[in-house]
Amino acid sequence: MLGCCYYPEHWHEHIWEEDAAAMVKAGLTYVRIGEFAWSRLEPQEGQLQFEWMDRAIDILGKAGLRVILGTPTATPPRWMVSKYPDMLPVDIEGRVRKFGSRRHYDFAFEPYHSECIRIVALLGERYGKNPYVYAWQTDNEYGCHDTTLSYSSAALTGFRHWLQSKYHDDIVELNYAWGNVFWSMEYGSFDEIDLPNLTVTEANPAHWRAFRCYASDAVVHFNQLQVTELRKYTNVPILHNYMGRITDFDHFDVGKSLDIATWDSYPLGFLEDRSGESDAYKLQYMRVGDPDFPALHHDLYRAVGRGRWMYGASSHNVALV
Repeated sequence: MLGCCYYPEHWHEHIWEEDAAAMVKAGLTYVRIGEFAWSRLEPQEGQLQFEWMDRAIDILGKAGLRVILGTPTATPPRWMVSKYPDMLPVDIEGRVRKFGSRRHYDFAFEPYHSECIRIVALLGERYGKNPYVYAWQTDNEYGCHDTTLSYSSAALTGFRHWLQSKYHDDIVELNYAWGNVFWSMEYGSFDEIDLPNLTVTEANPAHWRAFRCYASDAVVHFNQLQVTELRKYTNVPILHNYMGRITDFDHFDVGKSLDIATWDSYPLGFLEDRSGESDAYKLQYMRVGDPDFPALHHDLYRAVGRGRWMYGASSHNVALV
């Protein structure tokens, strides 16, 4: 089955029917919408404008297309950043990453969790039983643009709580597990533990490993919040579109709560910036892409989805089911 991504909020409404008819004529079955539309669904806090989405889903569905509806949490609107300036992620050098592109949120920032649950609940209430909505997608491309790890105060608080739970609130147990006698790195309490960035030289590998495991669990938790909320309103499949070559979180752990695993297979497979390949190798596959890259990811996400999977030729073009 063939489908595509479509962004009705980008186009004048008078061409939606024409676009839908063209998609059906081209042999498409599915269409994904909504994953970046939060500012059009809620241009100001509490000012909900879902009517255009109602009409878009109705037009697409009546044309014969099956809608995959995305939660818009990968692109929180500007008013939300003004309300919660600390929701922005912080890079490894301690610099705040600004609004102005996408994925501008910190997985550890709990007030954003509440906002996500709120918008997902509103969407679920409105479209959970819609006959044209055949599946839901949570967020978009977790980890893309180096956004799994954040070095914020929220991440620090979350990391300390995670460590307390993992080591049974016993700092002696943590010191032993991490080998902190080396270089006198022993801690007297969990409140003394910082994030592993900006140390004089490379931080303790055990410290890094723990932080990365915490960050992975934060992604899993964030996704589970959305799935749990959606399940209150719908029984149709829930999926997430993973991003190729992202290894910052456990995709299988995220996949445990999903019905379908999908991934975005960009045509060149990031061939242009893979420094380990020779120029001759890149030139050989510059037109068609490296065949091993999608093959590897197809196998990976077939396993993550327990046999139910999809892939997209890119996040903006054609997706195969």
